[in-house]
Amino acid sequence: MKMILAIVQDKDSQQLQSKLVKDGFRFTRLPSTGGFLKSGNSTFIMGVDDEKVDDALEVIKKACHTRTQYVASSFVLPESGIGDPVEVQVGGATCFILPVDKFVRF
Repeated sequence: MKMILAIVQDKDSQQLQSKLVKDGFRFTRLPSTGGFLKSGNSTFIMGVDDEKVDDALEVIKKACHTRTQYVASSFVLPESGIGDPVEVQVGGATCFILPVDKFVRF
């Protein structure tokens, strides 16, 4: 068994939640905040059998998309002092797959 921690942008979280439910995956969804842009995220915690990890990752990959966003350059590079917009890539999903020694459901 593995535990998947998937951190996704809020814009993708509802679609991911719907697809995970449809495909029979159980999860806990927690609100979280990104450190770079300080934007809203959701963290999905899932216990997944070893043989289903790739299936779960495929669902996550299909539901979570990268996009570009413009932010003030002083936000990205505070030392610049200039507020010209800079294009950054956001979104997608960051997934951590961890081994689980024991899983119990009550």
